[in-house]
Amino acid sequence: MAQPADLPALDKVLHKPELAATIIQYGLTLVTQQLRLLLAELRTQVLQQQLTTADVDPAYIIAQLIERLNALTASKLKTVINLTGTVLHTNLGRALLPDCAVEAVTQVLTQPTNLEFDLASGKRGDRDGLIEELICELTGAEAATVVNNNAAAVLLMLNALASTKEVIVSRGELVEIGGSFRIPDIMSSAGSKLVEVGTTNRTHYADYERAIGEHTAMLMKVHCSNYAVVGFTKETALSELVKLGLQHQIPVTVDLGSGTLVDLAQWGLPHEPTVKETIQAGADLVTFSGDKLLGGPQAGFIVGRKSLVDIIKKHPLKRALRVGKLTMAALESVLSLYRSPELLPERLTTLRLLTRAQSEIQQQAESLQTSLQHAVGSDYLVNCEPMLSQIGSGAMPIESLPSFGLVVNYQGLDKASHQIMQLERGLRTQAQPIIGRIHKNALYLDFRCLSNEQAQQLKATWSQTRL
Repeated sequence: MAQPADLPALDKVLHKPELAATIIQYGLTLVTQQLRLLLAELRTQVLQQQLTTADVDPAYIIAQLIERLNALTASKLKTVINLTGTVLHTNLGRALLPDCAVEAVTQVLTQPTNLEFDLASGKRGDRDGLIEELICELTGAEAATVVNNNAAAVLLMLNALASTKEVIVSRGELVEIGGSFRIPDIMSSAGSKLVEVGTTNRTHYADYERAIGEHTAMLMKVHCSNYAVVGFTKETALSELVKLGLQHQIPVTVDLGSGTLVDLAQWGLPHEPTVKETIQAGADLVTFSGDKLLGGPQAGFIVGRKSLVDIIKKHPLKRALRVGKLTMAALESVLSLYRSPELLPERLTTLRLLTRAQSEIQQQAESLQTSLQHAVGSDYLVNCEPMLSQIGSGAMPIESLPSFGLVVNYQGLDKASHQIMQLERGLRTQAQPIIGRIHKNALYLDFRCLSNEQAQQLKATWSQTRL
């Protein structure tokens, strides 16, 4: 039986030629630290008679150390293959940036920029000024500002314009977004007092009118992009609220959530109210996201009347919520694409994925069916089937798109649900994670978001390995 004294000394292992390249790669400090921890663990295993003398030679220790260092230094943020069927998947990072945005971000990563420097005057500049003119051109707004997401945009707007005052919202628009984050919670954090009007399914003009008082600071509409109430319903139109707001000199604001800059119906997608339409309808301020239907990086916009935007920009919270140069670079390049809307389906990644033809996706699925069947073995049956993709988990989730993919069913002797869960976990925990979805004890792999490069990668992998 091996004893703790049989383990090689730390210095002896460190001076092994086989470890030289590892020390150059990771540095002597980290290698020494991890080797010391590894030797301590091995000593414990020797005492517990879990190892033999052959297990604790320097070659084994070095192999274990390198594996440990690789795992320790591997990035926790991994790229995955999205086969869930949800294009704008909140948990998978939402919108994929187009090449132009990637190039723009890469350029500003390693060089100084005029982020807050006015090149014309030589004085300090306003970082919003880099894209404000472009946003206003695309939306018809008088002014605009950008923060790090749409929840922050709503929070800043409320805190700057309605702190300690009342904000009137229809009860049917008190939505909850991902992570149990609710409109009432945002209002409470902003110091605003929520005044609910109407009922869950019906809110009338008179409900808003009766609720207005001396402490009312804002009439607010929230676009319910992540759910829908159908049947016996009534919604007060924005145009009616605008008239009411003008009558009482109260600003009317709209949270569009996953706001879009163009009418998606022209590409066969469901119509969503655009930011320009909302501004033209008379909204004083509009908030919306940059990383959902717009197809850009995570950001939140506040656009509308200049006098109100100016107040918001001067609020102390604005600095805490501002975006950095990487977001600015990506936003500018993505927004510029909207100047040529007819070219968006080929240039904007999000729109390209949303408008992929079902026949094209079907070809991918059919080409991968045999390879996946080989990888899963005879206990599973892989079928190529039509599916319905989802636009977003938090953006138009009830709208579906015709798609195609592979469905894996278990036909062995064990419990099907357990085997399918094991298969899903196996795909999810690979070096290149593959994310699908389980439905009715079957694994669904929707290929709407699968690139040609990823398809070739999967075909090569599945043809040569077993899952």
